[in-house]
Amino acid sequence: MENTAGNSGKTGVSFIGVALRASLLFLLLCGIVYPLAMTGVAQTLMPDRANGSLIRDSQDKVVGSELIGQNFSDPALFQGRVSSIDYNGAGSGSSNYAPSNPELLLRMRNSIEAWKKDNPDVPESELPVSLITNSGSGLDPHITPLSAKVQVPRISKLTGIPVDDLEQLVRRHTEGRDLGLIGEPRVNVLMLNLELQAMENSRNQ
Repeated sequence: MENTAGNSGKTGVSFIGVALRASLLFLLLCGIVYPLAMTGVAQTLMPDRANGSLIRDSQDKVVGSELIGQNFSDPALFQGRVSSIDYNGAGSGSSNYAPSNPELLLRMRNSIEAWKKDNPDVPESELPVSLITNSGSGLDPHITPLSAKVQVPRISKLTGIPVDDLEQLVRRHTEGRDLGLIGEPRVNVLMLNLELQAMENSRNQ
């Protein structure tokens, strides 16, 4: 009986030792080795994406990220989608209002009236719904090619850049479906506006 009790005690201690060593091993592997290895691979193969897909202007100043939208209030620039969180990258989300929610309907009506005022050359019937509705994250940096194209008359009038040049600009910045299958064609608003500003600067020189 004494020998059996002694063996049981030793076995228990042995199991505890194995568990502690395994825990320490996985802590090192998963908490240190794996993150460092993945960071090294990412920095080697795709450093731009690993560092946040940052976008820089002509002075090499960071002006944003390809992954997070911005609020452009200047009517001479292309506008992105509505954001209930004002494109705050610290968090994402939307109001999740139902289509019949009075606050949502009021905001959409106000957005439509503002559109009609700023874009008198484009009929309300041609206003894409995506320009007056929120994305799921509230951070969407893209709009559809149509959402960019309907803004061309307003921007042409305000900047003096010919409509054909602006339409070519939109086409240049139109990204296709991922792998030709996933998602929809899209335009990154920040990158579009950066080239638009460069076009304006070159015209004014």
